[in-house]
Amino acid sequence: MLHIDFDGVHRMATVGSLVAPLRRAFLSPGVSPERAHHEVHEGAVAREGEMPRTLLLMSSWQPERGIGVKIATVFPENAAQGLPSVNAAYVLLSWQTGAPRAWIDGRALTLMRTAAVSALAADLLAPAKPDVLLMVGTGALSRYLIEGHLAVRDYRSVLIWGRDAAKAAAVARDFGRSPCPVSAAGDLETAARSADVISCATLAQSPLIKGSWLKRKHHLDLVGSFKPSMREADDDCLRGALIAVDTRGALSESGDLAGPIARGVILKDAVFLLGHLLARKATGERPDATVFKSVGVALADLAVAEHLVEHCVIPTMVRREPHDEH
Repeated sequence: MLHIDFDGVHRMATVGSLVAPLRRAFLSPGVSPERAHHEVHEGAVAREGEMPRTLLLMSSWQPERGIGVKIATVFPENAAQGLPSVNAAYVLLSWQTGAPRAWIDGRALTLMRTAAVSALAADLLAPAKPDVLLMVGTGALSRYLIEGHLAVRDYRSVLIWGRDAAKAAAVARDFGRSPCPVSAAGDLETAARSADVISCATLAQSPLIKGSWLKRKHHLDLVGSFKPSMREADDDCLRGALIAVDTRGALSESGDLAGPIARGVILKDAVFLLGHLLARKATGERPDATVFKSVGVALADLAVAEHLVEHCVIPTMVRREPHDEH
């Protein structure tokens, strides 16, 4: 069985290189059962003030291709200890025998997959000639999302905003060789008003982005909210926009959509699946306002795992994963 560690995943793929295999995956038949989502408490129920912990189990399979299962945890308190908030392991199984084919570092796979899916959606929905990309959030995923958006569009500048200005500056420094200037933004509203594309990857419990700030033509990439209690954008960001999701589960799992749907701000039936938009091969004028909301779909994990195994030339890659700075 192949063992592909954190470094190995990065040696074999870039975010941009995964856009094409993910496009094929979203256009191909596959099965992704509803993921198991568990809140992990010390007791039977959460105590007052107890930090939420989440266990996710995601599986998918494609006929004659493969079967995959990801086990992931989200422990927000890890950030205070300088540890990753998200950890995961991925097991790829043979379609023919069910035997394990590969163990893959699930955190690296998730970071790459999430950013590549956002890049795929942006390639379909974002303005054709944007000037400014704004990244909201400074966690591990922010660097991957910037890489993904830069892979599908040419920007004149990239801005990064975070609650901690020092962390935003650190992310900006990581892109010292970027084809366009990358800098930290001091004020979120000012940065949002200048942006053509905004990507959000935070654990915010209330909206950070307001619709009144947005340009007439814009694309909003919402990644962070994976619970009904979490939100990154207010209702005005959704009104009149073309909204797409990676999976129908986003309609109930994410507060960015579940609340507005319940209040009648948007209609559930008016939200598109990314795969359906790709199948339509949309051409011509893009809508002025577009929103992509992802919560993670197991079919995308499987596509990335298959791509990694197909391009793996070293049978064993076991190396220690470096800690991320948050």
